[in-house]
Amino acid sequence: MTSDLLVTARELTKTFGDFTAVDAIDVEVRKGESFGFLGPNGAGKSSTMRMIAAVSPVTSGELRIFGLDPATDGPQIRARLGNCPQQDLLDEELSVEENLWVYGRFFGLSRRDVRQRAEELLEFAQLTERRADKVEHLSGGMKRRLVIARSLINNPELLLLDEPTTGLDPQARHILWDRLFRLKRQGVTLILTTHYMDEAEQLCDRLVVMDKGRIAAEGSPRELISRYSTREVVEVRFDTDDHSDHADDLDGIGERMEVLPDRILLYAADGDAATSALHRRGIEPLSTLVRRSTLEDVFLRLTGRTLID
Repeated sequence: MTSDLLVTARELTKTFGDFTAVDAIDVEVRKGESFGFLGPNGAGKSSTMRMIAAVSPVTSGELRIFGLDPATDGPQIRARLGNCPQQDLLDEELSVEENLWVYGRFFGLSRRDVRQRAEELLEFAQLTERRADKVEHLSGGMKRRLVIARSLINNPELLLLDEPTTGLDPQARHILWDRLFRLKRQGVTLILTTHYMDEAEQLCDRLVVMDKGRIAAEGSPRELISRYSTREVVEVRFDTDDHSDHADDLDGIGERMEVLPDRILLYAADGDAATSALHRRGIEPLSTLVRRSTLEDVFLRLTGRTLID
């Protein structure tokens, strides 16, 4: 393994009985980058993360973390990881700082080191003023920040974040994004899963798009959008139960068209020009929206499905 590669996977596969959750994927994660797995629920993202976290055995293929084999070197790998799972799994009967103290002791830190580290992490997570509060009284965003703070207690080289902002309101999500951006600036390597396209674009240097256990595409957010979509998209809605009834009317406007149950997407380099062409044909939709292309458009192009499917 080269010195800057922290994770390498070759033909990595995970099955549960007859069901294949992860289907022979290849992945490389480099030191200092923020790497993402983007896809809908059930795409295989969490199963992949559990294998990388050395808590779920590999069915077949090769996986190395820090150059070590999780099948034989699990404890050594986990000692160098921070793991933020989908579920918060906090002890709600303990205070905020007590949750950090207990978790730090699991890693063999002395009481003095645990308390010093907890002070630093409370400040990082903006929870210093809530240190003595029981966890059950915290908001969802505060609990999520505490889980991330707890996962950093051992100064990990690699932080795993499985759906880090699911269920949070927009303000809480942006606060959490800021904390993660700061971690990356400090040199912590991040691997995250998400089905939020804006989150992937904000946080990931590089990502893979997953669907049904396979990797559909890989690259930076900008590269993927440039490769698989157009600069802009026109979303057209009609007052109808079946938007496919209007597909023929819009044929030839833009470079490509996608018909969804609730709208039609027109892909074009110039969204305003496509909208003008639509009106020149005498078409009067219920609403028209011009926006820039996103990773959801990439996913739709690759799989024919939206990220919320």
